[in-house]
Amino acid sequence: MTVRFTRETLNTLRQVPLFTGLADDTLALLGRGAQERGCPRGTRLFAQGEPADRFYVVLDGWVKLYRDSPDGSECMVGLFSEGESFAEAAMFDRLGFPVNAAVAEDARLLVFPAEHFLETLREHHGLTLNLLANLTGMLRGMVVQLDQLTNQSTHQRLAAFLISLCPDDAASATVCLPCDKMLIAARLGMKPESFSRAMARLRAFGVRCERNCVHLDDLPALCAFTRGVESRPLPACHGLNGTRAAGIVSSRTMT
Repeated sequence: MTVRFTRETLNTLRQVPLFTGLADDTLALLGRGAQERGCPRGTRLFAQGEPADRFYVVLDGWVKLYRDSPDGSECMVGLFSEGESFAEAAMFDRLGFPVNAAVAEDARLLVFPAEHFLETLREHHGLTLNLLANLTGMLRGMVVQLDQLTNQSTHQRLAAFLISLCPDDAASATVCLPCDKMLIAARLGMKPESFSRAMARLRAFGVRCERNCVHLDDLPALCAFTRGVESRPLPACHGLNGTRAAGIVSSRTMT
């Protein structure tokens, strides 16, 4: 039995790297048994060590993956929003979920049961090859994220993250972020105070923040900045010790 997804759900599934290039009827075939769930903030989706008998696609909202540290705090592993999937790798290796997952901001999720999904792959070998290629693409994307963490400044990492939330080829956009900015700071490998400073310094590129909404007025300039080819000077900001930082900061400066 196949599933009839709504047009809105299909549009979101087309954004998911795991399903890149698949036809609508193929998506419906893979979605046998998939169910849409509305989950309020704080909902625990799974715990580390539980059987990995499902994976998720985010239709709306935010989900965090984390581990519990010995001191009782959370160690952020990932943050996922609309058009992203998570927990699919655990479904394939059958070793259980390696992390915890919880809803960071009210979310709508599409839950794919592993049994139905894997059975479909066994019946259609061509789909398996396609998904392997897509998983390889996801791995390359993770390599890009690692490169950003090691070779880009906090300002560039935040700019790249904001751009990833915008429609392709848009000149301007408005995006909504989780109310807890600490989640994004953790995903980008920076402290909360560094996140606030980075957001303020991106005003030079048309970035304006109003509560949890961010207005991006000049996406081409912001894209150029993330690539290190924008020479526009950044505004000065206060350093950690309260002293005034330099008025012009190179886009290659690491903070």
